[in-house]
Amino acid sequence: MTDSIFVGGGGAGHGEPQQLLLKYGNRHGLIAGATGTGKTVTLQILAEGFSAAGVPVFLSDIKGDVSGMGEAGSPDHKLHGAFLERSATIGLDLQYRAFPVTFWDLFGEQGHPVRATVAEMGPLLLSRLMELTEPQEGVLNVAFRLADEEGLPLLDMKDLQVLLTFIAENDNAISARYGLVSATSIGAIQRRLLVLENQGAAAMFGEPALDLADLMRVDATGAGRINILAADKLMQSPRLYATFLLWLLSELFEQLPEVGDPDMPKLVFFFDEAHLLFTDAPKALVSKVEQVARLIRSKGVGVYFITQNPADVPDVILGQLGNRVQHALRAFTAKDQKDLAKAAETYRPNPAFDTADAIRDVGTGEAVTSFLQAKGVPSVVERTLIRPPASKLGPIDPATRARIIAASDMGLKYATVVDRDSAYERLRARAEKAAREAQVAEEEDARRDEADREFSRARRYDGGRSDPEPRQKPARRTDSMGEAFAKSFARQLGTRTGQAVVRGVLGSIFGRR
Repeated sequence: MTDSIFVGGGGAGHGEPQQLLLKYGNRHGLIAGATGTGKTVTLQILAEGFSAAGVPVFLSDIKGDVSGMGEAGSPDHKLHGAFLERSATIGLDLQYRAFPVTFWDLFGEQGHPVRATVAEMGPLLLSRLMELTEPQEGVLNVAFRLADEEGLPLLDMKDLQVLLTFIAENDNAISARYGLVSATSIGAIQRRLLVLENQGAAAMFGEPALDLADLMRVDATGAGRINILAADKLMQSPRLYATFLLWLLSELFEQLPEVGDPDMPKLVFFFDEAHLLFTDAPKALVSKVEQVARLIRSKGVGVYFITQNPADVPDVILGQLGNRVQHALRAFTAKDQKDLAKAAETYRPNPAFDTADAIRDVGTGEAVTSFLQAKGVPSVVERTLIRPPASKLGPIDPATRARIIAASDMGLKYATVVDRDSAYERLRARAEKAAREAQVAEEEDARRDEADREFSRARRYDGGRSDPEPRQKPARRTDSMGEAFAKSFARQLGTRTGQAVVRGVLGSIFGRR
């Protein structure tokens, strides 16, 4: 088995053949360049190379362009002649082949459903997803803490909704225990949850949640599976896209064991449109990304950021990206020229040419490249002709996609939603129990009142000679926080407003789910 991935090579005006050493594949990387300069093809050939070496890959398909990796390239393709010419120039024996792919989709339309529980997503990422203010994020943290202490699993969206109803109904008691919880903040969170539902994000939360082991599989021949997330629809909600990928990275970081410096990565993760991760991100979130990027390589995971401009990536993260493919950057404005100069400064210079000029002048399918060599030292920058892909260039047709999805054993595992006992069901059970207890208490009070009335009538009849001891009312019992919520929630059942809340949160009581 090869110990490197052939990326591209020489020809007139170009340098030595360029290889990405698998030993340093987990040292992260960068694919950058203006729109239309060849970033997607570079992503495709790197994914092919890792897969052929037995390394599983995860990537997002922004425009449907990389889904063709599930099908072999063809001599009938309009670029076949150009591919053969380039292959001859760089010394590549081009052999078309398909690669083992698994299609995923948050919406379950173009691949197997991908889900996470609300608890797994956590308050930090949910706050980022919903664009919450600091006070609103504080309320969300209280909700998660309360769920832990009350034994209320947060699995799907309705679990979080019913918990927020709990907090709204018991804000005074909760504020005394955890700090101020305002109705305004709760209302804002509930509105943001509604926006997420309208965007289709509710389908993302629930079970069965994604098992990371299902992203780290090889096929019967030992080739690493290429996991392709359909992201064309997802990109209509850029914050949802970026938050989901960051959650996935965080889960990999938290769950995978330390492996030191393996001979090749355990998984390679391509983060397309990486600028979305950092745009308007709070410091706490950027710090988390920095931590993941710095430490996840010891888990055997390589992360490759794909973006138009290296300036989109914070310097502290950019400095950790050892394997780089820089396609053309245009310098039409003063800012463009500054970004071009900054990008050139991050490479080890080559005395044969000016790096900034090369980045500006390379054509489509060409790039300025630098990969880690022996002992992890970056190579000098080279102008490189990128190799043609072995798989189909462009999207796969819907029939072939459907056939691949149907043949995958992941369908049996993820197709059917599991709705197990969680906060929604437990709080509903408490509410129903409280309602029954309230009804029994009311009936008992009615009986006692009727007995008192009968006694009063009898006393008037016998001239008031009876003198029983006054009936003592039972001592008031202090309810637990969960019981207080259940009773307040039960009281809502009898009001029109309360019924509207219950229809939205406890829909199954009214035959909706």
